Amino acid sequence: MHVARTMIRFCLTITAFFAMALMAFARAEPAKPNVLFLIADDLNTSLSAFGHPQCKTPNLDRLAERGVKFENMHCQYPVCGASRASLMSGLYPYSNLTLGNDGTLRGNMPDVVTLSQAFRNSGYHAVRVSKIYHMGIPTEIIAGTAERDDPFSWDEVFNIQALEQHAPGELTNWSPKDQGSQSFTGVIASGGDSDHADGMAADRAIEVLERVKDKPFFLAVGFVRPHVPLVAPKLYFDRYDRASMVAPVVPADDLDDVPGIIRNYKRNSSTYGVTPELHKGLLEAYYASISYMDAQVGRVLAALQANGLDDNTIVVFSSDHGYLLGHHHKFQKQHLFEEATRVPFIVSVPWLKAEHGQGTTKITELVDLYPTLTELAGITDPEGLQGQSLKPLLLDTNSPAWTKDKAFTISRSGGESIRTAEYRLIQWGFGDQGTELYDLKNDPGEFTNQAENPAYAAVLEKLHRQLVDKRNQAGFAKNQSSIVGKRKTKKR
Repeated sequence: MHVARTMIRFCLTITAFFAMALMAFARAEPAKPNVLFLIADDLNTSLSAFGHPQCKTPNLDRLAERGVKFENMHCQYPVCGASRASLMSGLYPYSNLTLGNDGTLRGNMPDVVTLSQAFRNSGYHAVRVSKIYHMGIPTEIIAGTAERDDPFSWDEVFNIQALEQHAPGELTNWSPKDQGSQSFTGVIASGGDSDHADGMAADRAIEVLERVKDKPFFLAVGFVRPHVPLVAPKLYFDRYDRASMVAPVVPADDLDDVPGIIRNYKRNSSTYGVTPELHKGLLEAYYASISYMDAQVGRVLAALQANGLDDNTIVVFSSDHGYLLGHHHKFQKQHLFEEATRVPFIVSVPWLKAEHGQGTTKITELVDLYPTLTELAGITDPEGLQGQSLKPLLLDTNSPAWTKDKAFTISRSGGESIRTAEYRLIQWGFGDQGTELYDLKNDPGEFTNQAENPAYAAVLEKLHRQLVDKRNQAGFAKNQSSIVGKRKTKKR
C-alpha cells in the first residue's frame, strides 16, 4: 500500500512537472505571435549598437541586447520604393519589376501576396502607420497622403501630417548647391516630439497597441527620419557638439577609377557643395534626427511592454537602404558602395533567447525578412519567395546551416553588384558600361578599383559568372525585356 501510494505520488509529480514544462513552452513560443515591424528611412549603420562612435541610439541599443544584430545585411536596391517593394514582396526587384520609385508594387505585380497580406490571410490584424511602401518625403508628410500604398496589405492605415521643413525653428541648408526638396536642410525645431512626424507616428502606434492587444496583429510603423529634411526638436541637437563631428576620410582621387556613367552622380562638388565646415553641421543634423527617431522607437517599445505584449511579439527594426554622407565624395543613395547597400537590422524573438545580445556577420539580405517572419509565426509562404529564413541565425549566429554567401543589389543605370565575404563586384549598363572590383580584405573602404588589374583577372572572371547566375536567379533572364525597356523609358 505504502509503495503504491509512493508510486502514485511520483507519477503525479512527474505528470505535473511535464505539464508545467509544456505550459512554460507554450508561454515561451506563442501559437500566433504578434509582429512589430519598425523601419527607418535613409538610415545607414550610424547606430551606437553597430559601433558608430558618435551617433547616440540608446533605445535601439537596448533592443539589440534583446535580439540579434545582423551586421552584414544588405538591401536589394538602394532607393526607397524598390527596396521596400522587395522587402514586402520577398522578391528581388528583377522579379517584382519595381525598379525605382515610380509606380507601385501592386501595379507591377497584381497578384502579389505581400508580407502583411500573408499575415492578414492567416487571421492577423494588419496595421500601417506612416511610410511602409514608398512615399514622397517631405511632400506627402506635409500633405498627409500615401499615394503608393497597397490597400491589400492592411486592415487599417494611419497617415501622418506634419510641417517638416516648415516647422518653427532654426533652418539651415547644409548643401547650398542643392535648393530642391532633397537638400540637406536641417531644422532645430521648436516644440516636443509629438509636434513632428516621427513623434506623431509613435503616438498612433501606441494607440494601436492599446486597442488591438487582445488579438494577433502585424503592426508596421514607418519612421521618416533621417530622410531629409533633417527635422528634430532642439533636445536632440543638444546631444551633439557640431565642432566635434568627424567626416569620412576619403582619398582625393577616389572617383578617378569609377566608371564614367556613375562617377559624377550625386557628387558633392557638382551637386551639393558641402564644405568641410558645412559637413559638420550636416552630420550633426543627421545624427540628431536619428536620435529623435530612436527615442520614438523607445516609446513604442515601452508601450509594447506596458500592454503586456513584449513576451509574445516579434520585433524587427530595419532601414530601407544605406546612405552616403560624404563617402567617396558623394551623398545620399542609388550607389553600390558598401555604405549604400548595407543597413542596420535587428530581430528580437522573446522565446529565442540563446543569442540575444549577439551579432552575426553572415551575409544576409532584406529579401530574407518575409520567409523569416512567416516561419516564426507558422504561416505558409506563398510560392516563389526568393529569400531564406533567418531563423538558423537567430538560433546560432554562426550556424553552419546558413549557406548564403553573397548579397545581390541593383541600382540605376543598369547597376548590378554582388558582395561576398572577400570582394564586391559592380557592373554598370548591365555589364556594358564599366566594372568595379574591390578587395574587401585589403581595401575595406572600396577605394581602389581592381577591375583592370591583371592580378585579379581570375577573381574577376569567377565573380562575373556568379553575378550573371545570381541576377538570372533573381529574375533578369525571365524579365529581361521589361527590365531593359523600363531603363530605356527612364532615360528618355
